[in-house]
Amino acid sequence: MSAVESSGYLLLEDGTRLDGDLVGAPGTATGEVVFNTSMAGYQESVTDPSYAGQIITFTYPLIGNYGVSAEAMESDRVHARAVVMRDAKNVEDAAGAEGGWLDWLRDCGVSAISGVDTRTLVRQIRDRGAMRGGIFAAEVPEAEARETVGAEPSMEGADLAREVTSAEPVEFPGEGPHVVAIDTGIKLSILRQFRERGCRLTLLPCSASSEEVLARDPDLVFLANGPGDPAALDYVVDAVRGVVGKKPVVGICLGHQLLCRAVGLETFKLPFGHRGANHPVKDLESGRIDITSQNHGFAVSGPDGEGRIEGDEPVRWSTEFGEAELSHLNLYDRTVEGLVLKDVSAQAVQYHPEAAPGPLDARYLFDRFLDLAA
Repeated sequence: MSAVESSGYLLLEDGTRLDGDLVGAPGTATGEVVFNTSMAGYQESVTDPSYAGQIITFTYPLIGNYGVSAEAMESDRVHARAVVMRDAKNVEDAAGAEGGWLDWLRDCGVSAISGVDTRTLVRQIRDRGAMRGGIFAAEVPEAEARETVGAEPSMEGADLAREVTSAEPVEFPGEGPHVVAIDTGIKLSILRQFRERGCRLTLLPCSASSEEVLARDPDLVFLANGPGDPAALDYVVDAVRGVVGKKPVVGICLGHQLLCRAVGLETFKLPFGHRGANHPVKDLESGRIDITSQNHGFAVSGPDGEGRIEGDEPVRWSTEFGEAELSHLNLYDRTVEGLVLKDVSAQAVQYHPEAAPGPLDARYLFDRFLDLAA
């Protein structure tokens, strides 16, 4: 069945307009327009809290060709503002499907547009950087749409963690190490990785103080993924700073950035971010190269404030908690992908070792994290 309701268009803040067919829920949607290079995992992507405030452009042309299912959910709802596709499908009879992709988007109240020249769109974002945009019905005047897009807040300075965090502490039983996570937008697949390893798990809201974290007597403190600008989360940074050196601390994605800011390092906004399941990352200690899943728009600056690390040596930073050493390097753009604190028990990586969606190369990181448990 066709889910097309009417013609519409995507408008970027630089004036770029791309027309297509509106195939999701009716109404206007605005946000930061980004692109994801994964060939699959579209449902996991839109339910990842890290996509809060964003419109996802999928570079793979066919999206929706194996339907949707409860198993593919990464949270309890869709967090992406809207979806942009080249050729959307609404297949309901694929193996494991519990419904059609487009029907599900409409039921979830999510705007979507198909028939867009996504190659042109991605080139524009790649060349000019991620920017604000919106999806509009064809009858909306472009001047009105431009004003609506202009009113959308920038991702820089955005605290979106408060929008996606758990409202109250959540407990998961287990006989293994007690992992206390600061929930800035944790994915269900991350919870599964810890629970499969027998961990007792406590999720605390992102507003939790260091005293609240330490009162739980964790064996390991985990800093989760999440949306927005790490520089806008000083309250989380303060909490992390109060825990580092007292308990082992590990993190991924936004958690990596927050740990780095907590020890005195800086972060910056990437031109168009890293979003997809095919990013090569080099482990500098072993020389191993993992193909990783990533979803972030910010990164950690190098020791001299540089955005790129030109060599493959484990360079070091001087931090408020002693020396930090580069542990992982992105082989696409040579940005910082991980570091280890040498004088206290703490380490973090920029990528998603749980890989949902994505390759399973890096899931061993959860075992490495748990080796630090007190």
